[in-house]
Formats: sequence, structure tokens, C-alpha cells
Amino acid sequence: MDKLNEVADDLKLLGDKTRLMMLGLLQEREWCVCEFVELFEISQPAISQHLRKLKDKGIVKESKRGQWVHYSLNVEGKPHITAVLHELPDSHALLSSLNKIGVTACCD
Repeated sequence: MDKLNEVADDLKLLGDKTRLMMLGLLQEREWCVCEFVELFEISQPAISQHLRKLKDKGIVKESKRGQWVHYSLNVEGKPHITAVLHELPDSHALLSSLNKIGVTACCD
């Protein structure tokens, strides 16, 4: 039952469109918090809250570079998440849906 609860909790997190899009984008490269703020046009605290939830469940990992935190996928051992991510549009399509093709990193 513990595994069932873990899968259910993970899938609940993926029920949020913003988090799901973040994970879709993270499939191709790591992203900085500041880039997600620009992409989603929501506040830095809101972005950080989404990422904290994903990090707490071990779905993403973070690395700090200077003042910025970069996130990458960490779905090894989570085939249920990998299966969901496999069904998502690629990053170009996701960025296009946000009207954000060609977004540049703001923290480099």
C-alpha cells in the first residue's frame, strides 16, 4: 500500500498544469527559477512553491549556482512519471503554447 500511496501522491502533483509543463520542459534540459518566472509570467515565490513540491517528492533536484537555483528531472525509479512525461508535447510545442519561443536565460 505504501507504493500505491506514493504513486497516487506523485500523480496528484502532476494534476497541476504548470507543474506538468515544468516537468515537460525539464525533460530536455535544466531550467533556472528565473526562466520559469519569465515563461509562466507568475511570481518567483509561486514558481518556487511549485518546484519545492516537486523537489519534496524527489521528482526534481536542484543545484545552486550563485544566487540562482537550477532544477533538473529526477524520475529514476518512478516509471509512472516517466510514462506520463512520454505523452507530453516536446519543449518546442510547450514553449509555443506559452508564446515563448526563443526565451533566453536571465541568470547567466
